[in-house]
Amino acid sequence: MKASDYVINTLVNEGVTHIFEVCGGAITQLLDSMYGRKDIHTVSMHHEMAAAIAAEGYGRVSGNIGVAMATSGPGATNLITGIGSCYFDSVPCLFITGQVNTYEYKYNKPIRQIGFQETDIVSIVKPITKWSVIVSNQDNIQQFLSYAIYTAKNERPGPVLIDLPMDIQRSDIKIEKFSLMSMKNLKNIYEEDIAEIVSLIEKSSRPVILVGGGVRLSHAVKELYEFAHLSGIPIVSSLMGLDAFPHDDPLFIGMIGTYGNRYANLVTANADLLIILGSRLDTRQTGTLPLTFARGAKKVHVDIDENELNIKVNVDISLNMDIKEFLSYLNPKLSGIDTSKYSLWYNRIKEYKSKYSVKYLNEDNDINPYAFLSTLSDSMPDDAIICVDVGQIQMWSAQTLNIKQDQRFLTQGGMASIGSALPMAIGASFASPDKKIVVITGDGGFHLNIQELQTVYHHNLPIKIIMLNNCGYGMIRQFQDQYFGGRFQSSVIGYSNPDFQDVVKAYKISSEIISSPNEIESALKNLFKDNLPGFLEISINEKFRIIPKLAVNMPIEDQEPLLDREELKSDMIVELYKAK
Repeated sequence: MKASDYVINTLVNEGVTHIFEVCGGAITQLLDSMYGRKDIHTVSMHHEMAAAIAAEGYGRVSGNIGVAMATSGPGATNLITGIGSCYFDSVPCLFITGQVNTYEYKYNKPIRQIGFQETDIVSIVKPITKWSVIVSNQDNIQQFLSYAIYTAKNERPGPVLIDLPMDIQRSDIKIEKFSLMSMKNLKNIYEEDIAEIVSLIEKSSRPVILVGGGVRLSHAVKELYEFAHLSGIPIVSSLMGLDAFPHDDPLFIGMIGTYGNRYANLVTANADLLIILGSRLDTRQTGTLPLTFARGAKKVHVDIDENELNIKVNVDISLNMDIKEFLSYLNPKLSGIDTSKYSLWYNRIKEYKSKYSVKYLNEDNDINPYAFLSTLSDSMPDDAIICVDVGQIQMWSAQTLNIKQDQRFLTQGGMASIGSALPMAIGASFASPDKKIVVITGDGGFHLNIQELQTVYHHNLPIKIIMLNNCGYGMIRQFQDQYFGGRFQSSVIGYSNPDFQDVVKAYKISSEIISSPNEIESALKNLFKDNLPGFLEISINEKFRIIPKLAVNMPIEDQEPLLDREELKSDMIVELYKAK
């Protein structure tokens, strides 16, 4: 069998239905192996960065590996942003790059290049992949492909890359009996630690569960719901954990961190027990003073990656376990928990939410982004997949949207590349073709992958794109306003937009623009009326900022705009932090 045929057959056997790619000379054998097939499809994107992020979106939604292919040289290097995102956010993806023939590859020769577009992509991506390899001998293809798929999915998921020289792709290989490695089932059960956690829950009067992206990655949403309701413990989430628990559940509080909901930060700051599930506790969650984070709480941290434990925040119990396995083991031991003891805690949480849940209103002539997103949240289908771009729009959405049980909230956390929402949505749409996909983006981010409107049009994808246009890079503008005296270099000065209505219409996608609050209801009704692609532009004033926001060297409960010191003191159960 030709090696490229074997690669495609293997992906089909793995349940992969779509491969995202941009064609190029070094992958023509692989593309030819896709020709005419009905069991797997190519999605021809218009930039390799978008192809990589589309594979990321497919991997996030499908639960399977996403796959992207690119040619050698610039095709391979254009994949890097998407590869990095998959690495930092733990998304299982396989990236296949073409390479020059083995007989024209430089290997260790002290020269820069031999073959046309020859680039050592394996060395370049090693720091942002779980594993990467060049296949220099066709006899290794079965073993390498098997290991790559296993590695992408196993333990903490992530990206892998296989670099396939052209002569290897077209070579004939002998198919031997060789089964793909099965997923390893972790059995790191720590009996004493589990018993101590149950004891901590029984003794606690102000417990909180912090949900990270690892809950979704370990397919533990059902187990988390059971854990919360068996124990009666309220839930806060990181940005990446936002869609792991329904927001209309009485136990859900909100998102924590630098841009978190003020009431969620106050709850976390005053907890006496914090159970951290699948979160790496990055600075955007803890603030720049990690020693002040939940300082009055006993802390339990469960993560599949032992390298994330006791690195940023020291905890009392750390367990290197899969979240689903941990909760499946813990939940049966919680049947006797008396949740009535939390009544004072529940009342305090209600008080925080009552005081600090701001009802943003549209102004006479301006659409307030918070008010708009609240209305949008009520208008979206109950099973919508929401793909959110990076910047102000990400935090406005995370603070505001009311994520329902069957909805998904997809956004990049670690790499956080603006322009990622549209290609992410394309991958999500192919993974779940029966779902409406909603893109929430800004004008700055929309520019970066605007060419993928053609992919949306070509495949007639039911993607609804909502762009909030504030004529600049709002997040940078807010940062420059806070720390650089309002000197808006490049976020405003030098920045410009096209007429997005003309651009979108050129791609033959239905388009509308609104700028007045009284237009919102009808515009959203029109946008969601069918299963066709659609684009809605919202003109907003550049004055709107993300609030609240945590400044550097402040504990997470003390966000700007700052509360009166006496008010904050009355909100605190633990001792008020005093800067040294």
